[in-house]
Amino acid sequence: MNPFESTVAVTMQGTHPTPNTHRYSVILPTYNERKNLPIIVWLLARTFEENDFAWEIIVVDDASPDGTQEVALALARVYGEDKIVLKPRSGKLGLGTAYIHGLSFCTGDFVIIMDADFSHHPKFIPQFISRLQQAYNLDIVTGTRYSSKAKPHLLEAQPGGVYGWDLKRKLVSRGANFLADTVLNPGVSDLTGSFRLYRLPALRHIITLTQSKGYVFQMEMMVRARQLGYSVGEVPITFVDRIFGDSKLGANEIIGYAKGVWSLFTGV
Repeated sequence: MNPFESTVAVTMQGTHPTPNTHRYSVILPTYNERKNLPIIVWLLARTFEENDFAWEIIVVDDASPDGTQEVALALARVYGEDKIVLKPRSGKLGLGTAYIHGLSFCTGDFVIIMDADFSHHPKFIPQFISRLQQAYNLDIVTGTRYSSKAKPHLLEAQPGGVYGWDLKRKLVSRGANFLADTVLNPGVSDLTGSFRLYRLPALRHIITLTQSKGYVFQMEMMVRARQLGYSVGEVPITFVDRIFGDSKLGANEIIGYAKGVWSLFTGV
C-alpha cells in the first residue's frame, strides 16, 4: 500500500499550517504575448496575494514586435518594479535559454516556470506549494495532464486533462509522452509539460547539465532530475490551448523531440 494514501496520511495533510517564509519567482518566457500578459499577471498576482506568498515575475521577452515589452513595463508601474521584472533578449533564442536567462535575475528560493498564454492556470500553484512541496519537502513539483492522481497523494486533486486541441495534436502529445516513458522511464507521467515548481538550487544544478534546446529541454530536465536523485511530485492540471496568438509547436519541433529522446537514451 502507498503510505501517502493511508487514512492517517490523508487526514494529516494540511492540519499543521506554518507561515510560509519563502519567495517564489515566476519565469515567463514571452513572444508576441501583448494580449495575454496583463491577464496572466493579474491571475498570478491574485493567487499569490490570496495565499500570502511572496512573489515576483521575471518576463523574458524575445524581442516581440507586438509591444509585449511595453505592456510588461506598464505592468511594472502598476504592480511595482520589484514584482514585475522585464529582462528582454535580442531575438528568438529558444525556450531553454530563456529559463537560463531568467534564472540569473530570480531573487526567490523557489522558481515556477509556466507559459504566458493561459495554457497553465495559476489556480494550481497553491497545490504545488502548500499541499505538495511543503507537505513532503519536495525538490520539484510538476503539473501533469495525463494522470488522475497526484503523487504523493493529494486528496483534493482532480484528474488532469487537455482542452482545445484537435485529435491529431492530442495523439502527438500522448505518443511523445508514451515514447519517452517507455524509453527513458523518467518516473513522471507528463514529460513534455512546462508547468513546474523547482527549489532554486535544484534548478540551477539540473539546468547546468541540460544540453537540449526547444521542447526537448523540458524532457531532459526531468530525466536529469531523476538521474541526480531529486525528489519529484506531480499535480494533475487542466491544460487549455492558448486563447490569443499562434501555437509555436511545428513539425520541426516534433522531429527534434524524437531525436532528443534517442539522444537521452544513449547519453544519460
